Amino acid sequence: MSSTLTPQRAARTDVGPVGRRAARRERLAGRLATLGPGLGYLAVFLLVPLALVLSYTLFHRGRFGGIVYEASTDNFTRVADGLYLGVIWTSVKLAGLTTLLALLLGYPTAYLIARLPRRWRTVALVLVVLPFWTNFLIRTYAWIILLNSEGVINRTLTGIGAIDRPLELLYTPGAVVGGLLYAYLPLMVLPLYSAIERLDPQLREASANLGARPVRTFWSVTLPLTLPGVLTGCVFVFVPSLGNFVVPELLGGGRTVMVGNLIRDQFLKARDWPFGSTLALVVIALLILLLMAQAWAARRLAGGNRA
Repeated sequence: MSSTLTPQRAARTDVGPVGRRAARRERLAGRLATLGPGLGYLAVFLLVPLALVLSYTLFHRGRFGGIVYEASTDNFTRVADGLYLGVIWTSVKLAGLTTLLALLLGYPTAYLIARLPRRWRTVALVLVVLPFWTNFLIRTYAWIILLNSEGVINRTLTGIGAIDRPLELLYTPGAVVGGLLYAYLPLMVLPLYSAIERLDPQLREASANLGARPVRTFWSVTLPLTLPGVLTGCVFVFVPSLGNFVVPELLGGGRTVMVGNLIRDQFLKARDWPFGSTLALVVIALLILLLMAQAWAARRLAGGNRA
């Protein structure tokens, strides 16, 4: 039996250590050329600013602003003050309430979109993301027009005799939650739609064939299998809601202070960059813990579904 080598196998056989090293260098250069722009972008616009924030937390503010480069832990002591902890807790509560309302509204919306005929799904998804085509500030100012004492809502309620005098809708925590909900609801709908749309319809049919009612099918089949989408949507809504400062400023009127407003004021008004950096670090730590919890839960859910 004669042994013959194809030209490709012969070429691979003839390659020595030098050729293999050259091939590895070529592959490495190709990967760097592909990943280089993205890694460079992350290094310049993420790692460098983050390193600056971390370094500023170790110093303190000068008498007239600026940074005094003397090591100190006073900033971390100030964060533990009840005033600032209260602001952080208020921010977590409002962001959590916004996320819960977004889930309660977004899940039925995503479910209905996923059940539409395929030719109408794209239209429905375009309508969901349509607000993003308008400037965020313009959309927030539109809420001021709707909610103020002479706005559309109060005029309508007064006109039909439902109320005798205008309601205080603007400059309240409810207005802040409503503005955040309107701003970030699409970020809940899209991952939920993706999870529901990928769900095998035969599983729901099997549940119905076994005698389960639609409500039982939803709680036992649909919801557990779409929990990864629920977790992703909650993170997508909670994270920007926690750090938002435009909506609390415009719709809260300065009465509802969130941690984003506090950080902005430290940098732009108080000129206390070290303390502002410390507050930003606290928020980053909270978000990292949230993302770690989301990743852990997603792995547990994936393992349970495979089992």
